[in-house]
Amino acid sequence: MSAGIDKAAMEHDHVFLGADHARNERRIWLVIALTAVMMVAEITAGTIYGSMALVADGWHMSTHASALLISALAYLFARKQAHNPRFTFGTGKLGDLAGFASAIILALIAVLMAWESLLRLSNPVPIGFAQAIAVAVIGLAVNLASAWLLAGGGHDHHAHGHHGHAHHGHHHHDHGDHSGDNNIRAAYLHVIADALTSVLAIAALTLGSLYGWLWLDPLMGIVGGLVIANWSWSLMKSSGGVLLDVVPEGESLPGEIRDAIETEDDRITDLHVWQVGPGHHAAIVAVVTSQPRDPAFYKGRLSALEELSHVTVEVTRAA
Repeated sequence: MSAGIDKAAMEHDHVFLGADHARNERRIWLVIALTAVMMVAEITAGTIYGSMALVADGWHMSTHASALLISALAYLFARKQAHNPRFTFGTGKLGDLAGFASAIILALIAVLMAWESLLRLSNPVPIGFAQAIAVAVIGLAVNLASAWLLAGGGHDHHAHGHHGHAHHGHHHHDHGDHSGDNNIRAAYLHVIADALTSVLAIAALTLGSLYGWLWLDPLMGIVGGLVIANWSWSLMKSSGGVLLDVVPEGESLPGEIRDAIETEDDRITDLHVWQVGPGHHAAIVAVVTSQPRDPAFYKGRLSALEELSHVTVEVTRAA
């Protein structure tokens, strides 16, 4: 069915950034600065005072700083290119691409932790317990401060972003959470992984200093590696699913679209729903009916679905 196309419908944008995009970007840059300062301080102090524990922890922090930088640059690029027409459905998925890359880095960190711990189990080395515990405590404090910053940007105060689209005729709201924004979730997991490493190290080193259990430190390294690997796999599945337009299990939006459109006379014969950014979904709906109406009529039926930011409706007369 053909329908007239007005100028307003032709001029809609495709900006599908999350409602917390700007705040998350600022908080990640703060965490990077905090991590970098701590990293430089540890490497410098370790070099001056001959502490390999400090130097090693400093370089370990650099891997997480690099991963956080991926997240920050993804936010920056997505914002700068948000109005670039070459991105057909906007830049909202860049965060998921960054999240997937961070998941791979997390997996590599987990493998390296487990491998180094296995080597330590087979070839124990002397441990400077007091110094190592001090480093772990300082590292934990920095990680907890970083986690607090990132949690503030992704867990609470979810301001609703308003992106008016003339073609859909209503404002859209981001329901905002870490599961919706895989980029901030990835940054958060990197910080939490580092904090977990510090907690396990403190426990192992404290017990080792009291009872002489040198094997406990590498054993905790293996445990930490397994936990981080599990987090990595979870992040890889969620971000990869968005990149491949997989509809998550339990996603209610397709059913809600059918409930809103279908009647005894109107049937949906083809339906595609996918995520185009945190809190933003697009849909293509093919309707067959004996009494065709303008596509705007069917879009009006979907106006209450706040997650829908871009809708294309095709109407065909039933044979």
